[in-house]
Amino acid sequence: MSELDDTPRSYSGALLAAIAIALLIGIGSLIWNYNQSGTLTNQQKEIDAANEQNKKLASDLRETDAHLKVATEELGNSLGLTQKQMDERAQEIIRREERNEADAARLASAQKQTAQAVTAVSNDVSSVKTDVGGVKTDLGKTQSDLATTISQLTSMKGDLNGHSSLIARNQEELELLKHKGDRNYYEFTLTKGQKKPVGTVSLELKKADAKKSRFTLVVYSDDKQYEKKDRNLNEPLQFYSGKDGLLFEIVVNSVGAKNGQISGYLTTPKNAPVPATVP
Repeated sequence: MSELDDTPRSYSGALLAAIAIALLIGIGSLIWNYNQSGTLTNQQKEIDAANEQNKKLASDLRETDAHLKVATEELGNSLGLTQKQMDERAQEIIRREERNEADAARLASAQKQTAQAVTAVSNDVSSVKTDVGGVKTDLGKTQSDLATTISQLTSMKGDLNGHSSLIARNQEELELLKHKGDRNYYEFTLTKGQKKPVGTVSLELKKADAKKSRFTLVVYSDDKQYEKKDRNLNEPLQFYSGKDGLLFEIVVNSVGAKNGQISGYLTTPKNAPVPATVP
């Protein structure tokens, strides 16, 4: 009988526990719903505030656009430009930039071509250096040969006491003296009775004897005249000229029978005056 009496009590305790749990769950749901309701309310307030802020920003933006439009129109008016003119100006700027870019491209191409040309020139210079080395060797030999030949030229004493010099007896020897480079040389041909400027002086042929290879000529220099009478071929005829008294020299290499002509050269120091036009 005691076991049967205990069974209803056990069921009554379990029922009470279930009821208590259900009550707790219900109360928890109410609390959670309340809290969620408060959260939603706060979020709605924030959304409403954001909407209000967006409306204000939109209004400010419209106002700014209006001010900007007015400012743009005022700027265009102040510059005296219409919208069409401003567009044209903008297009011109764009075209100018395009031309600048094209110029830059051409410049880059030109620089590239220049660099290639410089490389080619450098290669050519290397080749030229090799050739110059050979030329220097040949030049050294030529100078040596020239010095040897000059040393073989005839040295004769002139008609002024104590002065002697190398003379050229023909065109080939005269060219050697010219290459020596220490004096000036003026070639001439005179006809009997002719007074002719040679260098900075004048010469006049008075007589020419082809059979005896003798001649007579007059030198005009510094308002003075010097007669060289009955002189021989390849004889240095010397005189002083200029304010510094520089030694000039005349050498006649040939006397022609035809028309009584003579040919030769006048030589002067390197520092002597030179004529404006060499005859």
